[in-house]
Amino acid sequence: MKKVLVTGSAGFIGFHYTKRMLNEGYQVLAIDNLNDYYDVNLKMARLAQLGLTLNDKVEFVSENPNFSFAKADIENHDEIVRIFSDFNPDYVVHLAAQAGVRYSLSNPRTYTKSNVEAFLSILEGCRKTNPEHLVFASSSSVYGLNKGYPFQEDVPTDHAMSLYAATKRANEIMAHSYAHLYDIPATGLRFFTAYGPWGRPDMALFIFVKNIIEEKPIQVYNNGEMLRDFTFVDDLVEGIYRTMKTPPSSNPNYNHQNPIPTESSASYRILNIGNNAPVKLLDFVYAIEKSLGKKAIIDFQPLQPGDITQTYADVTKLQTLTGYKPETDIQDGVDAFVEWYKDYFKVTL
Repeated sequence: MKKVLVTGSAGFIGFHYTKRMLNEGYQVLAIDNLNDYYDVNLKMARLAQLGLTLNDKVEFVSENPNFSFAKADIENHDEIVRIFSDFNPDYVVHLAAQAGVRYSLSNPRTYTKSNVEAFLSILEGCRKTNPEHLVFASSSSVYGLNKGYPFQEDVPTDHAMSLYAATKRANEIMAHSYAHLYDIPATGLRFFTAYGPWGRPDMALFIFVKNIIEEKPIQVYNNGEMLRDFTFVDDLVEGIYRTMKTPPSSNPNYNHQNPIPTESSASYRILNIGNNAPVKLLDFVYAIEKSLGKKAIIDFQPLQPGDITQTYADVTKLQTLTGYKPETDIQDGVDAFVEWYKDYFKVTL
């Protein structure tokens, strides 16, 4: 039985990926610090879906013998390296991070701690245990001021528009150094806008659904002219899984005189993972209105600092490598979220 270590397992994507790994029959060790960036009760409810309960000693107990959970801060270097050494994973899927572009404007040190220092702990854990593959979450935010659409992995990414984006780009560079020095096969996945059931309360879909139900205004930035490559979480999880099972290998014939930024002579690569079909933000709102059967009260706002006006993923490399193909229509995906939201919050319309 192969062993997978998943970080951020109480988070939105981490929860879904952990669930998929358990369904696929892997032995899973999940790590999360259960911080209060957003509602901890939602995180606990996700863990309950995975079969975790708290005993009288306030310790997490798993119903599944192939599943264990560690409540830990990944920036705690010694603890994380110990967890890695004890579990000795075959695969590492690193999904924990401090997310959010706007939050990084007012809380910058949180991002260097949670995204940079913590990632070093993950890399050191991998150095100690030599997993078959490290897959880590990067972000479409690294494309920054680039305007060539769709975004292709090989364009320069030196002009970040937020500290959040800068930390994600730092992760990519750090992973390459460890792939080169210690032969740790590593793939960075540049996530585009994820959505779906059990989503984060700070994300647009959650906020829009909540406010429309409560008949409160929703803030739509850049006067609704934003375009986002919304990717349904099940499609995202499928892409991560296919990637995990396809580790990169070193390439002794790599041309260092004509380098490709997202490839290397080391066992390393960067891949986009998105829907390859950007949606105008107002059309996203219309899909929510249709699903809820209620009209939104829209408060148009200007573009916010650090925001990218358009995201659009070229996923050719991932498709060629793994056969990845997103299948979820935006209306179907929004409907799935709305059904979950109504059930979770016991909402009757």
